[in-house]
Amino acid sequence: PASVGGPLSFPDVTTTETSVVATPKKVFANAHAYHINSISLNSDGETYISADDLRINLWNIEISEQSFNIVDIKPVNMEELSEVITSASFHPRHCNLFMYSSSKGSIKLNDTRQNALCDQHAKYFEEPEDPSTKSFFSEIISSISDAQFSRDGRYILSRDYLTLKVWDINMEGQPLKTIKIHEHLRSKLCDLYESDFIFDKFECHLSGDGSKLITGSYHNIFYSYDWQNDIVTTIEANKTYPTSKIKTVPFAQRNKDLNADTLDYNKKCLHMAYHPNQDLIAVGASNNLFLYEGIPEND
Repeated sequence: PASVGGPLSFPDVTTTETSVVATPKKVFANAHAYHINSISLNSDGETYISADDLRINLWNIEISEQSFNIVDIKPVNMEELSEVITSASFHPRHCNLFMYSSSKGSIKLNDTRQNALCDQHAKYFEEPEDPSTKSFFSEIISSISDAQFSRDGRYILSRDYLTLKVWDINMEGQPLKTIKIHEHLRSKLCDLYESDFIFDKFECHLSGDGSKLITGSYHNIFYSYDWQNDIVTTIEANKTYPTSKIKTVPFAQRNKDLNADTLDYNKKCLHMAYHPNQDLIAVGASNNLFLYEGIPEND
C-alpha cells in the first residue's frame, strides 16, 4: 500500500478472453466394460440408455450409482462372438420402445414392457442379402454404423458402408427405400479393406420434418437427400469451397464428377447433426465444425 500522504496506486485492468468450460454435474460410472457407442434420452424425461459393443443399460437420470442391464448379447464363450451392438436409440414418442443395430446388418426393436431383459425383440428389420452380390466383404459392408428414428417415430434411418436405408416401422421385410451412397467405391473395396477405410463409421440423421436425410462420405463430402423426391445436394465441407459449386440434382445424376481414384480418403465427414426444428446442419470435418443452413425455395 502507498505510504500515508503519498500518491494513490490503482490496480491495472486487463482484458482476457472468456473461455467456456464444461463441468460435469454427475458421473454415471462403472457400468460398461467396453467403449460406449450410444447414449439416448427417453421421451419420459426421466431415463436414458447407454450402449457398448455387447450390452445396453437403462439409467435413471437422478441415480448415478445404479443401472439396469436390458440387453446382453455377450456369449458365455467369447470365441463364439458373432456380432456386436453398433448403435441404440429410444423411440421419440413411446417411452417403452427402443432399438439397437448390429454389425450383422440388422435392427431390433424392443419393448421394455415385455421383459426386464429384452433378449426377445418385438420387431426385426433386415434386408435379405442378394446372393449375386455376395463377396468376402459382404459382412463388413453390411454392418450398420448408425440408426436413427424420425421425429414422429414412423421411420428408421440406417447407414451401412455403401448405403442409406429408410425403414417403415410397420414393414420389417424390406426397407422402404435404399439410397446407394458409395456405389462408386464398390470396385475399390479391396484397397479400402487393406487401408482400413472400409471400417469407417458414418453417421446419418433426418431433418425435423423427416423430409431430408444427411450422411457423410470421403473428401469431406456430405449429402443431403430429399428422399421422397429423389433429389440430392452434394457439399464439400471446406472453408474455401465456393457456394456456386454446391449442386442439387436428381439422384440419378449424383457423383458424376467424382473419381474414386482421386478422392482423399483421409478427409471424411463422419459426424453430423440436424437441428430439430430448423433446416440447419452441423458437420464435423477434420478439426473444423461447419454450419449449413438451407435456403427457402422462394429465396
